Amino acid sequence: MTIFPLRFLGDPILRQKADRVEVFDDELRAFAEDLIASMYAHKGVGLAAPQVGRGSRVIAVDVSEARDGAEAFVLVNPEIVEEEGTVAGEEGCLSIPGVTADVERRARVVVRGSTPDGELRRIEATELLARVLQHEIDHLNGVLFIDRLGPLRKRMALKAWKRHLDESESPAAHA
Repeated sequence: MTIFPLRFLGDPILRQKADRVEVFDDELRAFAEDLIASMYAHKGVGLAAPQVGRGSRVIAVDVSEARDGAEAFVLVNPEIVEEEGTVAGEEGCLSIPGVTADVERRARVVVRGSTPDGELRRIEATELLARVLQHEIDHLNGVLFIDRLGPLRKRMALKAWKRHLDESESPAAHA
């Protein structure tokens, strides 16, 4: 099992639109397992391939309380096919540690994608699961949660990020 290092704000891959996955094979299945392991290792509830340096449309999610892998899943080529309502809630991001902000998202979404085996999957989500799915799909489109903030709140978030970098002793935080 491989634990991938995270990519941080400023890394160009986080701003690129990820490529659609066309081949469902053992390599994809292994990457999916490693993405889940990396999500847990970095203490996230979701993780997108670009956050670990891969430009493919793959996300891992587990919003369960147990976080034991029983409810973890990977979606390949996920897309939002239905959405309704709006709700604001606090978000953070593994790629922008030390920064949180209230972000407005859709209250309910339906997401369609595939498993790493190529089986079609449709997920209707509300609350935290809906928020995480939208956040991770944004990553696949080169969008970060701070991009969903107004100009003032975005400037404040970027200042908080700079403070985090200045205060951090972790070399990874400066990557």
